[in-house]
Amino acid sequence: MPWSDDRGDALPEGFGIIGLGRMAQALLFPLLEAGLIRPEAVRAVVASEASAARLSQDHRLAEAYGLTVALDATEAWQAPLVLLAVKPQQLEAVAVTAGACGSGQKAAKAPGLLLSVLAGVSLERLQRLFPERLCVRAVPNTPCLVRQGLIGLAWGEGIDEPRRQWVRRLFAQVGEVLELPESQLDAFLALTSSGPAYVALVAEALADGAVAAGLPRGLAQHLAHRTLAGSAALLHEQELHPAQLKDMVSSPGGTTMAGLRQLERSGVRSALIEAVLAAAARSRELA
Repeated sequence: MPWSDDRGDALPEGFGIIGLGRMAQALLFPLLEAGLIRPEAVRAVVASEASAARLSQDHRLAEAYGLTVALDATEAWQAPLVLLAVKPQQLEAVAVTAGACGSGQKAAKAPGLLLSVLAGVSLERLQRLFPERLCVRAVPNTPCLVRQGLIGLAWGEGIDEPRRQWVRRLFAQVGEVLELPESQLDAFLALTSSGPAYVALVAEALADGAVAAGLPRGLAQHLAHRTLAGSAALLHEQELHPAQLKDMVSSPGGTTMAGLRQLERSGVRSALIEAVLAAAARSRELA
């Protein structure tokens, strides 16, 4: 199985995709654009005729790359590399289908690789449901859709360095890749995967406040989004501690201190901490 060519790029003979939703597409298209996966090697599967019909109208899939979407998963499971991107509640049914297809191992010379992006599904469970596969648990967040994501990886047993290198390269197309012990993935998910929802709530609230203060809605939303993006860039690029940026903005007796006092009275800091803890606990429950 040719996992690397003369340049060191991993090029598995086939790439199966079980569930072609937004996250799977966010991972697939950069690979196609970079030439890391050939379109003819892709075998994408969805669960319903309605989904297949909708995706067949997608310009990037049908016209740009000539990809088709199937309902029969047999060929997808015969690929040496499979991306599992279904809803967690569909997992058991998908595992039955994979077993019926023999997980492709009749045609494979070595165990195939399964990349799961299912929230809260442990490596132990994946290995139990897909015993003929080497399993990787990946936690990508929504900013992967604009190639600004964070991806946490936990490795199952028996995965050699060429396969690891290819998986890193795959996810690096859409964001920063971090390799973590699986025990840390719940906290990683609670911050990075749930975090965009908290940031969106903050953006909405800031815009609402600006509207209440007299700005038109469209301008308020634009300014809130740009303020959050610019602040995040400043923190990241200058490697500032958040307290440093807060102090840079706050002058004695000024407007910012008045706002910060109100946030502290309302318990915003504690609420965000508890939100991350609650999301991490829920992830552990799902596992």
